[in-house]
Amino acid sequence: MKLTTIYSHLRNDLSMVEKDLERTIEAQHSILQEASSQLLKAGGKRIRPVFVLLSAQFGQYDIDRVKRAAVALELIHMASLVHDDVIDDASLRRGKPTIKAQWDNRVAMYTGDYIFARSIEYITYLNNTKAHRVLSEAIVEMSLGEIEQIRDQYNLEQNVRNYLRRIKRKTALLISVSCELGALASDTDEYTLSHLKRFGYYVGMAFQITDDILDFTGTEKQLGKPAGGDLQQGNITLPVFFAMKDPMFTKQLAQACKNQPIGREAVNGLIRNIHNNDSIEKSKWVADRYLQKAYDALEPLPNSRSKKALLQIAEYIGNRDN
Repeated sequence: MKLTTIYSHLRNDLSMVEKDLERTIEAQHSILQEASSQLLKAGGKRIRPVFVLLSAQFGQYDIDRVKRAAVALELIHMASLVHDDVIDDASLRRGKPTIKAQWDNRVAMYTGDYIFARSIEYITYLNNTKAHRVLSEAIVEMSLGEIEQIRDQYNLEQNVRNYLRRIKRKTALLISVSCELGALASDTDEYTLSHLKRFGYYVGMAFQITDDILDFTGTEKQLGKPAGGDLQQGNITLPVFFAMKDPMFTKQLAQACKNQPIGREAVNGLIRNIHNNDSIEKSKWVADRYLQKAYDALEPLPNSRSKKALLQIAEYIGNRDN
């Protein structure tokens, strides 16, 4: 089943979110306008707005209120992608030139900052002080995650705990907040909100681990960028941690890390070795455990079309190939 089929009943509401995204990123400066529009047109699954809308349907659903949270969350995600591409020196995203590649790092950073600012401005239209606090705290945590990733690049002394905390801040938190803000925007009761928030966290962890697996198993066409891109930038992800149980692999990786970024030929050799051990299977097992926790978090909530859609999205995330 295609992802869009799962939430096809949200088509009209997502169209409203998309139009508001277009209006919100309008800028008076031509370069800023063009750069922001390019990022929006690059598309994406809009998975965070979907989580907002579905979570909101557990309460008093009003699209005019709920879309405030949905747009704000997607803007934060978009801004973080722009900054990520600068940090990673990435030239492609979803198969298209990044903002930093088409312009330069300064334009990319200011574009990301502009989109972040528009997100904060937009959420103020949602008259809920707790929602404002949740969003602000999420931005702080995401920033810490980015700093941690920069600090840990090429660091072979870090452990899995560092990795899990980093992906919580970089990915899982924003999906968890998507569910939480959707619930807040529709005045959902605290019991339901807490279960939706936990569901989002566990799905987010599985989502990022699956992403990290795909970095080694996907093709350039599927990924929109060369395979092993994270490893090339010195980002140690779960499959690499498992592979480092082999001293020979660790020695090979340490040698490769003497070049920053790691050379393409060395990356390809490391990828082959990861495929020749059980690192991918072990990583998939961890992702599946998080998915099971996500299913368990939703179990106490009443059955509905929204609950079914959330469960199907979680299943899709566990089996996706791009």
